Amino acid sequence: MTATVEATPINIPTTMRASILRKQGDIALEQVGVPPLDDDQVLVQVAAVGVCGSDVHYYEHGRIGDYVVDHPLVLGHELSGRIVAVGATVDPARIGERVAVEPQRPCRVCDQCRQGRYNLCPDIEFYATPPIDGAFTEYVAIQADFAFPIPDNVSDEAAALIEPLSVGIWACQRAKIGPGSRVLIAGAGPIGIIAAQTARAFGATEIHITDISPDRLAFALQHGATHALDARTDSVAGLDVDAFIDASGAPQAVRSGIKAVGPAGRVILVGLGADDVELPVSYIQNREIWLSGVFRYANTWPLAIQLVADGKVDLDVLVTAHFGLSEAEAALQAGKEPGQLKAVVHPGR
Repeated sequence: MTATVEATPINIPTTMRASILRKQGDIALEQVGVPPLDDDQVLVQVAAVGVCGSDVHYYEHGRIGDYVVDHPLVLGHELSGRIVAVGATVDPARIGERVAVEPQRPCRVCDQCRQGRYNLCPDIEFYATPPIDGAFTEYVAIQADFAFPIPDNVSDEAAALIEPLSVGIWACQRAKIGPGSRVLIAGAGPIGIIAAQTARAFGATEIHITDISPDRLAFALQHGATHALDARTDSVAGLDVDAFIDASGAPQAVRSGIKAVGPAGRVILVGLGADDVELPVSYIQNREIWLSGVFRYANTWPLAIQLVADGKVDLDVLVTAHFGLSEAEAALQAGKEPGQLKAVVHPGR
């Protein structure tokens, strides 16, 4: 059952608090205007925002590739909340719904959008990617069909983490993981753990995961993986898995992972690492290995919500720290602490 309340008017302020990245390494809490709504949008009062590695990268380095923080930017794109207002063409009965937000706005008319690959839309606007503001704030606006109702048994934190789960789903779909698949995953961080849980939910029976952290490997074995390998000492050569998903971004992990893939297998690159990596081309050719990157996701939210609601993926277990909006800078730094996996910011606090 989806959680709703009666569609009664809710008093919306004209201003709100927002944690703003003013420049590299400089976060400040400021008052800004509540975003106005287009006719097809809803206004969401933000309940929870997961901290992503991209948020940390923008904070620490001021850029990711061609995306540069050259003016103040609100970070945060993993979010959930409650609809408090709707645009002119949106059913007012949606006011009060708890929702998980898909944080992007494709143009819907270009060739990529028409082919269903709206994640590759050249004009897409994505939260917390310059110049588009994100969700470290009290309210956000999003197209109504990208605000997905969530069941009562899905927490605000888990609903926010539907976004990284969508990355895991997209990777597993592109890897064609299904019943009986054998999978290797590099990196036992949040995305690696999520990919392992998703692979298991898709029917994989053998899920190897590598990392250099014994604690993370132990955690992975409890939450999705069937085998754990220390990347510093254990070899993956000869595993002959059906699919390899790199969630580390480490060039050596990519190269060794490719060589663990059997004939006609698939390699999916998820982790952010070096722009250029030397690849074992002859191995790829001789085994006809299919290699692809992933760029976000498309049409994954309904499945992701169902997997969480049915208990097939546990996102709450990833949350290791909670912060108020005024503590956003501490949330961005939390990942450096031992034992931390996923920090969540609660703008209502």
